[in-house]
Amino acid sequence: MCGIVGYVGDRPCRDLLIAGLEKLEYRGYDSAGISVISDGEIDSVRAVGNLANLRAAVEEHSQNGSGPVAVEAAVSKTGVAHTRWATHGRVTEENAHPHGDCQDQIHIVLNGIIENHAELRRELQSEGHGFSSETDAEIVAHLIERHDHGDFPKAVREAFSELRGHYAFVAMHSEHPDTLVAARKECPRVSGLGEGENFVASAIPAFLAETRSALMVENDELVTIDSSGVTITDAEGNPIEREPDHVTWDEDAAEKGGYSTFMEKEIHEQPDAVAETITDRLPDLDRVDLSDVDLDDDYLRSIERVVIVACGTSYHAGLIGRYAIEQWARVPVEMDIASEYRYREPVLRENDLVIGITQSGETADTLAAMRLAREGGCKVLTITNIMGSQATRDADAVLFTRAGLEIGVAATKTFVSQVAAVYLIGLKLAELRGTLSEERLAELIAELKQIPSKLEETIASCDEAVRAVARSQHDQRFFMYLGRHIGLAVCLEAALKLKEISYIPADAYAAGEMKHGPIALLDESTPVVCVATNSPVVEKMLSNIEEVRARGADVIAVATDGNEDVAQAADQTIFVPSSDWILQPILAIVPLQLLAYYIARENGVNVDQPRNLAKTVTVE
Repeated sequence: MCGIVGYVGDRPCRDLLIAGLEKLEYRGYDSAGISVISDGEIDSVRAVGNLANLRAAVEEHSQNGSGPVAVEAAVSKTGVAHTRWATHGRVTEENAHPHGDCQDQIHIVLNGIIENHAELRRELQSEGHGFSSETDAEIVAHLIERHDHGDFPKAVREAFSELRGHYAFVAMHSEHPDTLVAARKECPRVSGLGEGENFVASAIPAFLAETRSALMVENDELVTIDSSGVTITDAEGNPIEREPDHVTWDEDAAEKGGYSTFMEKEIHEQPDAVAETITDRLPDLDRVDLSDVDLDDDYLRSIERVVIVACGTSYHAGLIGRYAIEQWARVPVEMDIASEYRYREPVLRENDLVIGITQSGETADTLAAMRLAREGGCKVLTITNIMGSQATRDADAVLFTRAGLEIGVAATKTFVSQVAAVYLIGLKLAELRGTLSEERLAELIAELKQIPSKLEETIASCDEAVRAVARSQHDQRFFMYLGRHIGLAVCLEAALKLKEISYIPADAYAAGEMKHGPIALLDESTPVVCVATNSPVVEKMLSNIEEVRARGADVIAVATDGNEDVAQAADQTIFVPSSDWILQPILAIVPLQLLAYYIARENGVNVDQPRNLAKTVTVE
């Protein structure tokens, strides 16, 4: 979720670039950097931390009197800048972008992940290339150098053809000082068109203060930018004609990427968040690469039990993980609410792996549960979204989700990223312990790699159906959610979302438990949301739906594409794409996030503003 901005024009560009990065701070980052071209040379400044640190580093550079970044000479009219959210390599100045080639003539900034970076690095090293960082991004500068024979855009195209992954980058060359070349592979990229100047960025807010003319870059396209204009080509170099859009957003809307709220924006960012989390960790169909997690294979083979501790949304992600790990790796999994776990005396064993899931890395109850487990002699793995958080310091090992900064009150993209992360753990344990056949492992890895595109499909395909449900049900005062097996975890998360942002009471139950009391709550005014995606228990869910219908309740079902049995049994049905049944929850939650969102909007709730729960208490 890095931020990128590039500029070519007739103005000094240093301050323009840093101002552009400031408009992208909402994306989250841990380091930043800038490179500009002047008098045939590239000058860079990089810093760990926020943009204030980058400005301080530029000022220090300025006091030394060296380089166009420092003096902001009038001739420095081409440059790129970047905010980094670390994925490959530690948070250090060396790993901050921009990155250069061997001759320091080509600099690049990149967001996303290069899947085949390791093999390309080995190739380039065998040819004599030296690397100065631990990042996957740096190989792009060296690949362009490999192909550079005077035609800069062609060199970038040829480098682009060798890359696999989920990324977008911008490159500049000191021998082509009036040109930037950018490429897009699934990660966003957009150009801003000005008078005698042009921009390229990861999002429109980076240049909105300078121009409202935006040219969208689509997947597998490259753009060549100079002061006179922007040229788009496909990966083979064939030109593509496209008209720019006029952006009418104000600055507040621009931060939200044109969406009405941060929550809506973050729901739409879920495909990218999952792709960032899984892409480079699934390099082949026969293995899961968790080399960035400090747990050796022999230890993972030896574990006898997994204990997952978490709170709220993270707890629901852990519940899904329990089903996946037990099904695939045949390791028993105990799931516990961290705020309860920390206050009992759990029975801990030496060969237990305790997994603490916390989006922020600062959840007090989860941290306390993790410390309790370590004190009991267990190894602790944390799944978190935030580098440098307390959880990363308290754990033996860390598996980072890469969802980017989440601003919305309700967790959305961090939830699906956590689910993706526990799927990775389940598949890794199965791979090491030989509990899945090679064919089944390959099938599951292939299915998991398709989840980002299926999330995108889900968001697009279910939107109208969800809006219709929200319009018909938004004034109801109570919702019930029913699911079985892995679908129960989806129901718990969906009910939490509705309560959290719509302030409507909701309960989630295992559907088989309905007859033990909850059925008494149902009548003709009760909407009942049933997760009935394809699974070994879908027929039992159909029986439960019939029970609900017998009470006159209105059934809203989430079903797998093509399941007409569910559609016939329910009053309203929202379909999601087909996938392996254990992976289905990561798709099934999306329409239910949207349902909570649209009900809140129908009721006039500001979903980006938590309700003020403060009360005045008189003490006598």
